Amino acid sequence: MKKILFSLMAFAMTGSLFAQKKAEEVAKFNVETFDLGKVKQNVPATATFIITNTGSEPLIMTATPSCGCTASNYTKSPIAPGKTGYIKAIFNAAALGAIRKTVKVQFAGIEGEKVVNLAGEVLEPAAYNAWSANNKNTNTEVKTDTKIKDDKVKTETKTPNATTKSKTKKGKKTVEKSVVKK
Repeated sequence: MKKILFSLMAFAMTGSLFAQKKAEEVAKFNVETFDLGKVKQNVPATATFIITNTGSEPLIMTATPSCGCTASNYTKSPIAPGKTGYIKAIFNAAALGAIRKTVKVQFAGIEGEKVVNLAGEVLEPAAYNAWSANNKNTNTEVKTDTKIKDDKVKTETKTPNATTKSKTKKGKKTVEKSVVKK
């Protein structure tokens, strides 16, 4: 009986020693759902997700869109601990209606996957133009520009009421600056 108990304890301890980490333990995303807002049909919309390696080992990732209507580009080289990488998802906006797309992110040697989302609404050109004309003062359209060079990621998000700039440089923490327009 003691041998069986000892064997079971040894097996349980061995399993916990070799347990893999989960994505949430090694990577932090700046946002999990990127709202593209109102999008004009056939005008591609881009979302950029920034990933910070919060683990102690380099991260290697792959990013796979849920369908052919979304293309992705991502950091292909290992992301060192404390440094950042990106996933750039480009939605073609060909189909009208609600945008509910996903990008599955997998990290080498990490259990499971992380899913990030694209949301919004595609309007036909005439409807988009009418919506845009009617919402000049209360426009909720968001424009994001992301520049990636070496270990530097600069993002600028503009709305009619505010501009938010964030930058990450050589693995340092992301610095954000928001300016609210009056």
